[in-house]
Amino acid sequence: MVDSPTLIAPAPYVTVALAAMITGLTEKAIRRKIEDGKWLEGREYRRSPDGGIFISIKGYQQWVEQAAA
Repeated sequence: MVDSPTLIAPAPYVTVALAAMITGLTEKAIRRKIEDGKWLEGREYRRSPDGGIFISIKGYQQWVEQAAA
C-alpha cells in the first residue's frame, strides 16, 4: 500500500514560539516589539479569543521590507 503524501498549507498566523524559529528573532524580542508598540495588533499580530498571541507571517514580512526601504 502506498501512503499519500501529507499536504501542509502555510498558516497565516503562528505562535510566538514558531515565529521565533521562522524569523530568527527570540521570543523575548517578539514580545518586546509587541509591548513597545513597534508591532501593532491587527497588522503584525493578533490575539486569539482566549488571549493567545499569534504572529502574522505576512505582517512580519511587510515590517522587514518597510524597515529595509
